[in-house]
Amino acid sequence: MNKDALLIAVNLALDGDWDASHKIAQDYSDTTANWLHAVLHKIEGDEWNSKYWYARTAGRVYEDFADARDELVQIQKLLS
Repeated sequence: MNKDALLIAVNLALDGDWDASHKIAQDYSDTTANWLHAVLHKIEGDEWNSKYWYARTAGRVYEDFADARDELVQIQKLLS
């Protein structure tokens, strides 16, 4: 996992740049990157694809967070 790159991706997502964040997240395949990838698809409104990525996060599920921004902040804390 590249924590620095994923932290940049989270910050981009929090700033509303879904596309740039997604380009970074898809370059990694660890559980944290997969979680971020899942949240990005949740933000996009692609529930099926989001759940696909949640299945690769070692226990997290789509319904864990009602608010995607709160979820991004949790990922940010994990990476910091």
